[in-house]
Parts: sequence; structure tokens; C-alpha cells
Amino acid sequence: MIFRLLCCVLIFALSNCSMQKSGSKAESTQFDRNAKPQEKVAEGDAAQDKVTLKVDYLTPVRAIQNPEVFVYKEKRRLYIIQSDVLVRDYPIGLGFHPVGDKEKEGDGKTPEGKFFVCVKKPNSRFQKSLGLNYPDKKHAERAFFAGVITPMEFRDILLAFENKATPPWNTALGGQIFIHAGGAHKDWTEGCVALYNSDMDELFQITSVGTPVSIRP
Repeated sequence: MIFRLLCCVLIFALSNCSMQKSGSKAESTQFDRNAKPQEKVAEGDAAQDKVTLKVDYLTPVRAIQNPEVFVYKEKRRLYIIQSDVLVRDYPIGLGFHPVGDKEKEGDGKTPEGKFFVCVKKPNSRFQKSLGLNYPDKKHAERAFFAGVITPMEFRDILLAFENKATPPWNTALGGQIFIHAGGAHKDWTEGCVALYNSDMDELFQITSVGTPVSIRP
């Protein structure tokens, strides 16, 4: 009787093991486009922004052609999503005063909002870099009504935003916000997003002018 019971337990254990994904390259996760990747979504939640993602970090670079980039400042991570698949996850460094949205030149803050890649530089101060269209409409409106920028500067920023062009980078709001190489070991930039060199090499291949980049707190 004891022998038969042990055999049943062994068969049950083996059957459970065979149902697990051993070494699978793709898993599933919940993603709220207004929250953090891999944040759990409550069952029955009908929010339209919440989607189910697969996780596949083995997706070849050449297969990533229409990505979305998400930067989460608090987590110090940059995520790349394509067609509801989380394909890359890189550590990052931020500006030397990382908390809060950027307000002016020299404040050391990394801006927050929805941007896009407006310029690609294969040879820059920190090797490869991707320029973002900061200041955008949101930052320009806030600065204009606070008296920080002139009407002409406000107009030029809005025109660049509407035409999906590079905005003026010489106003009191600052500019030249890049995603670039140089290391993600600490928060050391003037407001840019920094990656390790090998990660930046890969990101540079994946993205193009116009790639959306969302930077969250």
C-alpha cells in the first residue's frame, strides 16, 4: 500500500513538472501603458490602456522594426515594446537631479512626457545618440504662461511640434536631450538618458527618426 502511494505521488510530481515552461524565451505579462511594465492588472479591469504583453528578449535586432520606447525614471529602466511584445529591457542613468519634470536649462532633470526621436547621431560626444524633441508643446505652454520664454520662442517650439521637427534648443527651457551611451551606473547626465555602450549600440539599430519615446516618472 505504501509503495503504491509513493508511486502515485511520484507520477503526480512528474506530470506537474512537464507542464512548466522550461527555458521558454517568451512569457506573458500585464502592461499598463500609463503604469509600469510587469505591473499586475486586476482581473476584470476594463481600462483600455492595459494590454497583455509577451516577453521575448531573444527577438533578433533585425526583427524589431516598429518599436515604442518607454523610460521609467523611478525604476531606472528603458523598455522597448513591439506589437505588444516586450523585446528589450535596459538599465539607465538620468540627470543629476532625477526627480521631477524638467523646467529649465541646467536644473539637471530628465524631462517627462511623450516625445519622439528627432535626430540620430552616429558619432557624438558620448558615441551614438538619439535626440528627443524636448521642449515640446506641454513644456512650452507651461513656460510661456509663467513668463519664462518669449512669444517668438513659444511660436517656434509649437511650429516644431506641429511639424514633427527638432525644436529650438537655445531657450531658457534648455534642450539637446539625448538618449546616449556612457554608462548607466549612476545619475550623472545634464538631463539625458544614459545607457551602457553595448545597449546603446543595439538601441541605435532598433530606432529611427520618429520612434515614439515616452518618459514616465
